[in-house]
Amino acid sequence: MAAAAPDFQRIGAAFVAHYYNVFDTSRASLSPLYRPSSLLTFEGEPFMGVEAIMTKLTSLPFAKVVHQVATSDYQPVMPDAVAPGVPAAPASVLVFVSGSLMVDDSPNPLKFSQVFHLAPDPASAGNFWVRNDMFRLNYA
Repeated sequence: MAAAAPDFQRIGAAFVAHYYNVFDTSRASLSPLYRPSSLLTFEGEPFMGVEAIMTKLTSLPFAKVVHQVATSDYQPVMPDAVAPGVPAAPASVLVFVSGSLMVDDSPNPLKFSQVFHLAPDPASAGNFWVRNDMFRLNYA
C-alpha cells in the first residue's frame, strides 16, 4: 500500500509561521532549516549552502524586522515513481508567501514575495528542510 501524501497545507502553514517567527527574533537560528545543497536567491543574487545563506541573512542591514504575511499558498511536489513497483520518494512542498516587512522603526512597510521548496528530511521522518528559497522586494 502506498504511503499517504503529506498534509502539505499543514506543513506549509507551520513552516511559514516558524520561519518568520525565527527570522524576526533570531535570524542566526534559521541555520538548521538549510543544508549544504540549499540555494537562496536574494534579490537576484545566489547563495549556496548553509554558511553562505546564513552570512547573507545575518548581515542584512537592519536591527529589527517584523514579517507580516498577507497570503501564503502551498502545493505538494509529487515525484514520479522510479520504476514500476518501486515507491516514489516522499513529496516535497512548494510555498509561496507575500506580505510586508516592517524594518527597524520605519513607518513605511516594504512589500515582499518569497518562495520556498521544502524537501523531506530522510533522517527525520515528518521534518522538512529548505532546498530552495527565493526572495524579492516588490516595488510599485
